[in-house]
Amino acid sequence: MAERSSVLISPRQPVALVVMIAVSILLSACSSTPPKRPNDICAIFQEKPGWYKAARRAQKKWGMPIPVGMSFIHKESSYIAKARPEREKLLWIIPWKRPSSAFGYAQATDGAWSDYRKERGSMFSGRDEMDDALDFVGWYNDRSHRRLGLSKHDAYSLYLAYYVGPSGFARGGWRGNETIKGYARRVADRAYQYGQQLSRCEKKLKRSRWFF
Repeated sequence: MAERSSVLISPRQPVALVVMIAVSILLSACSSTPPKRPNDICAIFQEKPGWYKAARRAQKKWGMPIPVGMSFIHKESSYIAKARPEREKLLWIIPWKRPSSAFGYAQATDGAWSDYRKERGSMFSGRDEMDDALDFVGWYNDRSHRRLGLSKHDAYSLYLAYYVGPSGFARGGWRGNETIKGYARRVADRAYQYGQQLSRCEKKLKRSRWFF
């Protein structure tokens, strides 16, 4: 006769604990799926209240406006937790290596993520966690602010520095690259749009019992 599984719940175990575990698992699963309306920041935060809390924490720690941080995440991963660059094709058919090590919501590369964890002491952070991804974006933009003098509200310039790196931004090679500047314009436009939307719903979000 097979032994009873060690994970069976004791009859005396509090029902509340079981419910809490089930809810935690459910919320974790839901938080990893992209929002249904990614172009509406109010709808995003209503669907995923934990993301609003994460965005506010990054704002408080790094001075990063919520619309800026969220517009970066939208551009980098479309809110897909485990996003990676598409593989290159060998002979136009065979899947080959990826063009970079970028991964997660913020598409942080292995090198940048390693620098972030060493500087912040965040050894248990994960690129596929929204809280950590927004903190990373805030940290990176703060670094660009300090090194390059960029305003933390200037989504356009900050994204250029995010894409080409602080040294690449300082060299200015991006000025002749319309593709990269187009990416930055889309991020800036998204940040403006998100800012307009958030101004209409943030009071309601703050009053919601889900957030505090």
